[in-house]
Amino acid sequence: MVVVRGVHKVFGRGADGVHVLTGVDLDVARGSVTVVLGPSGSGKSTLLRCINELEEITAGSVRVDGELMGYREDAKGVLHRLHPKVIAKQRSRIGMVFQRFHLFPHKTALENVMEAPVQVRGLSRAAARQRALELLERVGLSDRVDHYPAQLSGGQQQRVAIARALAMDPELMLFDEPTSALDPELVGEVLAVMQDLARSGMTMIVVTHEIGFAREVADHVVFMDDGAIVEEGAPADVLDNPSEPRLRDFLAHVL
Repeated sequence: MVVVRGVHKVFGRGADGVHVLTGVDLDVARGSVTVVLGPSGSGKSTLLRCINELEEITAGSVRVDGELMGYREDAKGVLHRLHPKVIAKQRSRIGMVFQRFHLFPHKTALENVMEAPVQVRGLSRAAARQRALELLERVGLSDRVDHYPAQLSGGQQQRVAIARALAMDPELMLFDEPTSALDPELVGEVLAVMQDLARSGMTMIVVTHEIGFAREVADHVVFMDDGAIVEEGAPADVLDNPSEPRLRDFLAHVL
């Protein structure tokens, strides 16, 4: 479903440039859950943002369902940057849930979930409303549809954000530390929704420090450090029998 090859990302230019990704290769199977672990500043979030074209890669390539993201390749193999509208259309196939919820404060939970299908996909308000109600019920918020973000807990807001991403019927869901801004007692309700998504066969890439979630839900675990993938494999191998000293040190601090 996702093929990342030789991806580099440099912020800035020349000697002052910061090399955040240093040649990342990653394969994500359709219907699988890949969890990305790593210390702060290791490039995890940047990798997600490169996959859905929120950041333009410096070198390498990203393909989602066989489609080259952000570029077209001519007959000579030369890459040409796509028009922003075409990139936006590509991005609409990918749902992303951020650490911060980014909900519209002046819209209810229902209106937040309806917004993109109406404005981006041209869905009728009646159809968007019906779909939004179904999704809010799926994330356990059927009794909060008329509440504004300020009237919801952090966990409830994040579940609205997940429903909003699902409203675009994405082929791939990216989660960028979706529980790190939540109070500990609210983490479980968000992880439960993500577990339900995984059981439904949604292809997911999750950046998180929730080792329990990785152990229970992930098909594949990736550990990043200093802009590169240091170790990857099945959860039992990576989490219980890590071969890299840097990963062993990281797990000793988070477990």
